[in-house]
Amino acid sequence: MSGKNKTVRYSAKKRNEAWWGYLMVLPTILGLIVLNIIPIFQTIYQSFFKTGDFGKGNIFIGLENYIDLIHDSSVWQAVWNTIRYTLVEVPISIVIALLLAVLLNRKMKCRVAFRTIYFLPMIAAPAAVAMVWRWLYNSQFGLLNHILSIFGFGPVNWISDPKIAIYSVAVVGIWSVIGYNMVLFLAGLQEIPKDYYEAARIDGASTVQQFFNVTIPLLSPTLFFVLVTRLIAAMQVFDVIYMMMDLSNPALEETQSLVYLFYNYSFIEGNKGYGSTIVILLLMIIMVITFFQNYLEKKWVHYN
Repeated sequence: MSGKNKTVRYSAKKRNEAWWGYLMVLPTILGLIVLNIIPIFQTIYQSFFKTGDFGKGNIFIGLENYIDLIHDSSVWQAVWNTIRYTLVEVPISIVIALLLAVLLNRKMKCRVAFRTIYFLPMIAAPAAVAMVWRWLYNSQFGLLNHILSIFGFGPVNWISDPKIAIYSVAVVGIWSVIGYNMVLFLAGLQEIPKDYYEAARIDGASTVQQFFNVTIPLLSPTLFFVLVTRLIAAMQVFDVIYMMMDLSNPALEETQSLVYLFYNYSFIEGNKGYGSTIVILLLMIIMVITFFQNYLEKKWVHYN
């Protein structure tokens, strides 16, 4: 009997722990369902409709929105703009953040102060960030052009030249996320045992060799996480473009992202059905990219 009683008590304890576990994750699950899963299905449903005249009611049109999307050059231009922004922002921000994290992980004076300074752009209001960078980029009295004039170079239309505007916007994105990436890398670096570096130094490995043969392999899980999350976030860029590019800007067509286009169709033109179709396209692109990232994960990410 005593053995059975112990088994019953153990089972009851496990059930209680399981219920407490479910209770703890319940708010997150509810938030995921309400804020993510339900809106996804609503968006898919909305993509088969168009808004009626004067914004009244929805009219079922089947696949017409998807057919229009295929032949819409502005959508594919927005896809290319989004990809260009991502290809610039993600790798550069990750490389700079990783190098900063390695430097600030060492013993040095004012280390905490430097970490705080680099993280500040992440918590700054996007509107304030856009205002500051618009002043820096101003073609007439901006600081960057003033510095160029000192060296005898002419003014550059940083955000009104269609050829370079998207890259100028990407620089703002890089500046904004470096601190966040750096904190994640710092957390990963502090989990690496010092014994590996001591063994590498005994074997005669230089600092550069230690970085590529010890730091990068052991930091690969964190690097993979940062890469996946940054790609997803970069593909959804909107606020920087919205606040830096005026409607009269000649470079707007060369910089507007898919999310910007969705906002324009859904909330400016009132065509929520077509806007939802654009979001579905973005979702499919992100899913494909994430699938390939997970497929390649086994080839370069080391968890042991």
